[in-house]
Amino acid sequence: MKTKTLSVLLLMTTFIVVVSFTFSKQQPKPWPVPDKNAKMANPIKADASSINTGKASWAKNCASCHGKMGKGDGSKAAKLTTHPGDFSAAATQSQSDGALFYKISEGRDDMPGFKKKISDEDEIWSLVNYIRTFKK
Repeated sequence: MKTKTLSVLLLMTTFIVVVSFTFSKQQPKPWPVPDKNAKMANPIKADASSINTGKASWAKNCASCHGKMGKGDGSKAAKLTTHPGDFSAAATQSQSDGALFYKISEGRDDMPGFKKKISDEDEIWSLVNYIRTFKK
């Protein structure tokens, strides 16, 4: 009787841990952006040159986690604590350019801040323009 009870408890505990881990990866916590940053306008026109700059920066800095097409399926994504998100989804595409710029620059948790690694702000704005090409 005790062995059966322990087995059931172990199975239930394992199930709860797996479900909790899976749920935490699928439900990102809110990422507030200061109003002044969210309202920033993108000073870089979303032309072919900017999008090509953003695409090159994406391949170098972002694709390993976010995936080639921004679906959150990069080669390092499975190793992260939080899911990198699907940038083609409305949840990302509905954010302002300023909010995306802020998140790329500052980072949080698994997402590193890139303001030091990409010191040219125009390149970060070009990344924002490239992210817009993922829209469904």
